Amino acid sequence: MQKTPFTIFIDKLGSAIAKKELVKLVVARPRDPASDLKSLVVTMIEIKAGPRLNFVYHHKTKDITKNYAFDEGLAVVLKSLEEDFFNADLFASAETVQMSVAGRGKVKIRTTPVAPKAMEITAHDHVKERMISTAGNVYLRELGVLNAAFEVRREMSDKFRQINRYIELIGPVIAELPLREGFHVADMGSGKGYLTFALYDYLTRKLGKSPVMTGVETRADLVEQSNRIAEKSGFVNLRFVSGTIADLPLEKIDILIALHACDTATDDAIFRGIASGAALIVCAPCCHKQVRKAFNVNSVLKPVLKHGILEERQAEIITDSVRALIMESQGYQARISEFISTEHTPKNLLITGKKVTRKPAEKKKILESIRQIKELYGIKQHYLEGLLERGGSGR
Repeated sequence: MQKTPFTIFIDKLGSAIAKKELVKLVVARPRDPASDLKSLVVTMIEIKAGPRLNFVYHHKTKDITKNYAFDEGLAVVLKSLEEDFFNADLFASAETVQMSVAGRGKVKIRTTPVAPKAMEITAHDHVKERMISTAGNVYLRELGVLNAAFEVRREMSDKFRQINRYIELIGPVIAELPLREGFHVADMGSGKGYLTFALYDYLTRKLGKSPVMTGVETRADLVEQSNRIAEKSGFVNLRFVSGTIADLPLEKIDILIALHACDTATDDAIFRGIASGAALIVCAPCCHKQVRKAFNVNSVLKPVLKHGILEERQAEIITDSVRALIMESQGYQARISEFISTEHTPKNLLITGKKVTRKPAEKKKILESIRQIKELYGIKQHYLEGLLERGGSGR
């Protein structure tokens, strides 16, 4: 008996799931135009109970996430295609399969092989799994990282590496956090949104979480563009707003991110996170003018700092070291790791602070280390200290 296009598609989907070659399944175009459910995205995840299919149901105003065993999940997809949706795009390791229902219920499928190089970041890199998939990735296409065929543009390969490195660094940390349902992520200074979109994508599709995410940006044109891309991508709980790190009123922040915020704007962001009791603070500092101007060195280090370039680099080290210590004094476990610089700055440090329980004796010891460092460099006060004093934080 000859198979229909519909059964061929289901067989290919079942095979991709069984072989663990499923990258993503996007089910869209509701049969009922008035339906609140707009699309369904299915990916494979690994949890303690074993591998599962992660379903993200995109409604008009919310996302709902559910996990299913393989057989049960395949049955749910089959029912959705028969009753709720017209179109489905299957992205597997070896091929892409598109299915659509045309007039009079005629089903069509189109299969496109995936080139072997699709698992590479560039021709010179080792083949490895990406943290962020390119298959059917609307936001990376809209941002110009991918071309119309969802392939990484040669001139954007560095940006794509940066995006994956970023998720590689903070993804596992977030996965371990005991986050509430609908936890709030605030990305301060989101810019064009490359990393904001990638993190939302990773949290929802890879980790199966349901965050509410806000991108904060001063430039109104970027805010408008990002919101348009979020809508195209079906990212219902991701929004971008216009404002500054220091002044924009936001609800409770569970994860605060500030990448390449210039000079004391990084401190403003860290303070917002501490004041909100954020479970995680992530910063990639840029510019370090405040501490450099505050240097008043009369110790044996004075000859070292007479060279401008060495003074600048020393200011960077001291600024970020004291930032990390201040975060630790406020009940965070701080870590500084290497990031990938952007076209805007050569700085490549990432500071992460994870909320922990800190004993009073530990806090006292950390504060003494801060005092000694400031004394050595003749610094009266670090900007972040002033924010905490005026904000009355004692955590």
